[in-house]
Amino acid sequence: MTEPIVDTLVVTLTVNGTPTRVEVEPRTSLCDLLRDTLALTGTHAGCEHGVCGACTVLVDGAPVRACITLAAACADATVTTVEGLSGPLVDRLRAAFHAEHALQCGYCTPGMLISAVDLLQRKPEASEDEIRREMSGNLCRCTGYVGLVRAIRACATPAGTGPG
Repeated sequence: MTEPIVDTLVVTLTVNGTPTRVEVEPRTSLCDLLRDTLALTGTHAGCEHGVCGACTVLVDGAPVRACITLAAACADATVTTVEGLSGPLVDRLRAAFHAEHALQCGYCTPGMLISAVDLLQRKPEASEDEIRREMSGNLCRCTGYVGLVRAIRACATPAGTGPG
């Protein structure tokens, strides 16, 4: 009887500001690494095909779909999950999501927050059309997008200050 050989890789990355060194199989997705190995369960595995956006995280400041990104591809990268989001913009977005009823079951919310933070950091004066276009890669089955667009728009002011 032959035992299967499992090759592993050691990946060093920074997750939510913490230097991390983990051993993973080459096929391990970033989503699985975050959820199963690091217990950061805010990153949700929705479709597992890179379509729904529930698994969106920031890698070196850019949004990526963690379900289709290999953990090994993130060697030496900085990863920010919803648990690692902080600061005045994040606080304003969370307050606006609540005030505008931009969430319901909450499954898509982490990916939505990551995407909204990225959008407003790049385009603090984003128009409603830009918000709709930029957020179109994040799917929600419960609440729709009117409240979400209102919440992000409330934070997208010329000064980028919004409510809160």
